[in-house]
Amino acid sequence: MSVTDSATVARPHRSRFRGLRRANLILGAIIILALVGIAILSLFWTPVPPAKMQITHKLQPPFGFGLLGTDQLGHDVLSMLMAGCWNSLSISVSAVAIGGTLGTIIGITAAARRGIFEALIMRACDVIFALPPILSAMILGAFLGTGRTTAILAIAVFMVPVFARVALGSALQAWSRDYVLAARAIGNTQLSITVRHVLPNIMSGIIVQATIQLGLAILTEAGLAFLGLSVPPPEPTWGRMLADAQTYFHAAPWLALLPGLAIALSVLGFNLLGDGLRDLLDPREAAR
Repeated sequence: MSVTDSATVARPHRSRFRGLRRANLILGAIIILALVGIAILSLFWTPVPPAKMQITHKLQPPFGFGLLGTDQLGHDVLSMLMAGCWNSLSISVSAVAIGGTLGTIIGITAAARRGIFEALIMRACDVIFALPPILSAMILGAFLGTGRTTAILAIAVFMVPVFARVALGSALQAWSRDYVLAARAIGNTQLSITVRHVLPNIMSGIIVQATIQLGLAILTEAGLAFLGLSVPPPEPTWGRMLADAQTYFHAAPWLALLPGLAIALSVLGFNLLGDGLRDLLDPREAAR
């Protein structure tokens, strides 16, 4: 087979692969936009107030009483899922925003300073990595009490070293580029070069990382809520819905399946969106 024939054969495969990556981006965006819409809608309307108990209608199956049934206290499951969507997304987005901002600042600062400062930052990141978010939440909960703030801080602390490492690696590459060397040659300060040249050129990687970490943040928040370390009752969360459903799994399996599906769908959406954005924003991926 000639080189021309090989290129002809490879072109349709490459085209299909690009179409698949574009489909991942579109599907992920649709899932996340739908979840954001549900979360915002829950602030203004739910079929039934999420905290309203209807004991006479407890453990009703889907379509038996309400669209998705009721739990052991007669709470409307659909309303709880909608309100839980807001709690999960708001906590996760806040945590990733805080952790991502702090981690990016630390990473680009370490790349600019180098030397002992960079080494200290990396060792500190290793220490934080050794403490899982659940343990961090338990430690913070002992001082701050359980609640939304504790969950946000626990997840954010774990996110800081992730973004610091990503920002450091990308920034070190940027500092070796010709345009940065030219800026240094004409006397620009480290701060000026970092803000004007380095940061804009690593933002695409930071955005992709933030999108992917949002999926992990939702999983972590669900774990914290499962242990009672997130938003306290009566506000619903997907993780606490799973915890409450353990006792009633054989009698009412939908109480565990529905919040579990909501968590899985959210994580899938953010992973698809992150993969699609990576392919879209990374020119090296686009060229493959």
